[in-house]
Amino acid sequence: MTDPTRRVLRLLSLLQSRPVWSGPELAAELGVTVRSVRRDVDRLRELGYPVPADRGHGGGYRLGPGRRLPPLLLQPEEAVAAAVGLRLAAASGIDGLGEAALRTLTTLDQLMPPGLREEVSAVAGAVDVVVPAGPGVDADVLVLLARAVRARVLVRLDYETRDGRRGERRIEPYRVLSLGRRWYLFAWDLDRDDWRTFRLDRIHGGRATTFRFAPRTVPDVEEHVRRSVTAWAFAHTVRVRLLVPLERAADVVPPQAGRLTADGPDACLLEAGGDDLAEIALHLVRTGFELEVLDPPELAAVLRELGRRMLRAGSVAG
Repeated sequence: MTDPTRRVLRLLSLLQSRPVWSGPELAAELGVTVRSVRRDVDRLRELGYPVPADRGHGGGYRLGPGRRLPPLLLQPEEAVAAAVGLRLAAASGIDGLGEAALRTLTTLDQLMPPGLREEVSAVAGAVDVVVPAGPGVDADVLVLLARAVRARVLVRLDYETRDGRRGERRIEPYRVLSLGRRWYLFAWDLDRDDWRTFRLDRIHGGRATTFRFAPRTVPDVEEHVRRSVTAWAFAHTVRVRLLVPLERAADVVPPQAGRLTADGPDACLLEAGGDDLAEIALHLVRTGFELEVLDPPELAAVLRELGRRMLRAGSVAG
């Protein structure tokens, strides 16, 4: 192997494939002299790869840990394994893992040739992860949207609304994020001329176009998504004061159910939305927390009626 660049890349691949290589073993694999191996190892070190050389019996060259994670060279079967694992992790609903896995998967997906990408899809389609209850998200949709966000290109979505209606939405995608057990897309809706939040489990397909869009002034994405999924999309918006510390309330109230903010050391405010005040009241009772209704007054009336019914049921049972 006479091309120095190809030889160094091949050397890196060999060092990743097993813990230790002797100089003569590497020379034989590369078809060069031991002296050439030493020069190539020095080139890797100059690029930031830690390659210690251990002397004595059983010693040799190895790829050591370093302060920076070097780029990996993957064989086709290794790329398939990595991509499938990332797809499963991205859709697993595991807190803190999904978005990082999606970013890595997007990068890897761009590097894979079409044939390898098809193999990844086939394997991923035959494997699944059992996670706590939550709506499923198509990993292909995740990757499509993440790539469109990075490339800043328009996307056409086949989207289903809360009332079951399906139709095409033309959007400028800005952010894909996980909130609680759900994935959301934050985007500019071209037909509605406004920012919108889309649930990925309601996307039945999509197509990224080749048309790029100019970036807009973006609001606080996380705050916008939290509000849109907990209040703005519903007929009623309620505000209550929970008489427990914020940390304790956060253990019971999931992010997609409502927005919590501290209100002193021993209380917090909950803002949530819903279409049925009676259903909201039942959810509040299930928390087991004492509370004060701030808005709307009708919610307080619903809670009082619910309390009276419970008292009557207890009297009959007694």
